[in-house]
Parts: sequence; structure tokens; C-alpha cells
Amino acid sequence: MKAMFITQNKHHYETVYTKETRAVLEKTLDFIDPLFDIAEPEKRKDELCEVEVLFSTWGMPELSEDEIKKYFGKVKALFYGAGTVQYFARPFLKSGVEIFSAWAANAVPVAEYTVAQIILANKGFFQTFHRCTEDTWTRRSERTDFPGNYGNKIGLVGVGMIGKLVAKMLGAYNFKILAYDPFLPQEKADELGIELTSLDRIFSECTVVSNHLANNPQTVGMLDKKYFDKMPPNAAFINTGRGAQVVEDDLIEALEKEPSRIALLDVTMPEPPEDGSKLYKLANVFLSPHIAGSIGNEVSRMGEYMAKEYARWAKGEECPWKVTEKMLETMA
Repeated sequence: MKAMFITQNKHHYETVYTKETRAVLEKTLDFIDPLFDIAEPEKRKDELCEVEVLFSTWGMPELSEDEIKKYFGKVKALFYGAGTVQYFARPFLKSGVEIFSAWAANAVPVAEYTVAQIILANKGFFQTFHRCTEDTWTRRSERTDFPGNYGNKIGLVGVGMIGKLVAKMLGAYNFKILAYDPFLPQEKADELGIELTSLDRIFSECTVVSNHLANNPQTVGMLDKKYFDKMPPNAAFINTGRGAQVVEDDLIEALEKEPSRIALLDVTMPEPPEDGSKLYKLANVFLSPHIAGSIGNEVSRMGEYMAKEYARWAKGEECPWKVTEKMLETMA
């Protein structure tokens, strides 16, 4: 069966699909040269028209249904070694191409990053750690108003793949986990040991609130003043989801009103924040440059997931990471 790697980023192709992973795939697939230049399809039309399986990652080009029909008419399946497929998936699905995504693999480091921030936030780390450029020091005896990591409430906004992993990892601690997700069945919430509740209650009662909402038009601007103003002193808001779900001016206002509140933002809207944004200036805002997802050696996990998913698909077995049009309504 003819196969091909397609991405506009050669570096990602080499790091996501390592030599070892490519060697595994090459045992059962006949690969033609990768397509890195989106201007090439016309030159390679005859060759591309024989391909039946595509593998991709970050840098996957957006193709129309007409382009898919013209250049990839025989393609049956596309395996995407990265997270969201929102921007390119629909034309392929409408063309009858099955899509599989490594979003579950990419969820692992995001969940790990989130849990690490939750643990540090509850200890008051971000409010009290000593900056080498400052001559201040906070004595332990002066700061006893942080909850620590025993018996307090953690709020999860959105319980998709990442939210579920966070909940499972937090099971190692003695927390009460409150969650908001209208799409999560009660039986699944019970299985995860979380209590489904309202956003009002989450922001009012939780020492840490972590956003994991899916990125779609329905969630844009969903987290605003009426929630951020409810955050108690020393509470933390974590965003490793998408910046578009947060009304940032409202978050900034809430942080200015109560300086002991903190925001840990791995994503913003726009990204990075605009020049002069208060997000750069507020002492209780901590920005990271979208590093929660797979980086370094972590990215190879996504290629391995897709190699295993291909093996299941080729054998006609159930494929856990298959994406459907219906799923796109709620996926990140």
C-alpha cells in the first residue's frame, strides 16, 4: 500500500516520526518521498494519486475537497501525529477519508504541566518565590494563608481528554474535584471521582481553576467578569486550553482588584499578547510561551501513537483515536 508523509515543516516530520517509528511503518507500507512543499502537488500529481495512506503532524496543509479529489483521490486514511485537527479535517472527512489524531498523546504533557502548576499554586509558590532581581524575602511564618495540597477544591472547566487525565492524576492527592462540562455523562464523572457543578460554584469555591474547554465558537469569551470576580484571595486561574475562551480584560481587572489572585497562562488571545498588554506587567500574571503541549522528546510519543493506530486500522481492529465530524463539535 502506497503511503506518504505530508507536512510543511520538515523538522516536525523528523522529530514526531523518528527513524525508529518510520522503520516500523516501512515494514508494511511503501512510502514515496514526503511532501513538504505545498506548491508541489501539480508536479507530482500522478505519483500522489496512487497514495492510500497519509501521515502528518504540525504543518499539515489545508486542502479543499476539490484538491483532495484531484491529488489524493485514493487516500483512505490520514494519521495526524499532533493535537487538534479542527483546521483541516472537515474536507477530508467529507471526502470519505478517515482521520486519526494523536490528541490523546499530546494530552499527556498538558495534563502533567497542569498538575504541576496546581500543586505549586496551592503552596503559594508563585506569590512567594524569591526573584533574584529583588531584595525581598517572604518568611514562611508570614505566609500561612495558602491551602496546601490536602482536602481543598480544584476546579476543572471542560473534561475532555486533557481534563480527564488531569482528574486521574489528581487522584493521587486528597482533593475534591469540581468540574463543569455539559457533555460529560454522570457515570463518567462518577468513574473519575469528580462532582459536576456550575461555573459559578467552581470559581467561588476552588483554590485553583484550570481551563480545558474545547476551542469552538460556542466557547469564545465564555470565561468573563462574572466568574473571575468570584475567585477568592490566593486563588489561581490556569489556562492551557485556548486564549479565545477568556475575556482577558475581565481577567486583568479581577487580578488588579485582588493582587493575591494569580493567573498562569500558557495561551493568550492573541498569542503572544499585544505590545503593551497588562499581562506583561502585572506581578500576579505568569506567562509561558505555549509549552504545555508536547515539546522535546515528548513529540515522538505522538508519532508512536499514530504508528500503533495505523496497525490497528490495517488489521480492521477498533481504533480509539479516530475522529468524526460529530466529535469536532466538542474537541479542542
